[in-house]
Amino acid sequence: MSSPVRTRMSKSARREQVLAAAIAEFAAGGYAATSTESIALRAGISQTYLFRLFPTKKAVFLAATNQGFDAVEEAFRAAAARSVEADRMDAMAEAYIDLLGDRQSLTFQLQVYAASALDDEIRALARERFHRLYQTVRELSGSDAGGAFDFMAQGMLLNVTSVLELELLNPEADE
Repeated sequence: MSSPVRTRMSKSARREQVLAAAIAEFAAGGYAATSTESIALRAGISQTYLFRLFPTKKAVFLAATNQGFDAVEEAFRAAAARSVEADRMDAMAEAYIDLLGDRQSLTFQLQVYAASALDDEIRALARERFHRLYQTVRELSGSDAGGAFDFMAQGMLLNVTSVLELELLNPEADE
């Protein structure tokens, strides 16, 4: 019987593989209940190798958090680049609605906010990245503070209605 052939991956490719596994595990179990063993198992690596890539569970979680915020920011930038300034806010909203289709990423995002309630370092990163995303919305859309606030508030409402599988609420729709 032959041994399975293992494909050699670069360190950066393996880190991306670990982050994908971590997002899946953290989405399902949250920060506190997820073990590095379960992340390593899902990634198909040893726990020892996971710790060569990331020194702690928190380091994995923080890297995954950055990756999640980067994905939203990149989606907003791409949507804005395809639009005229007057339509950029709507284009970014559509891009965000598309991202909500990835239930695992959405659930992980919510787990980041939950973990922020209990951990100062996670809270600091989440605050920094959320504020940066708010500033990016302002910059890309040309919106004032109130317009960006409303956009972000509606995004959070979309998170909740999506995870609860509610029809999107529209206060302007006829009842």
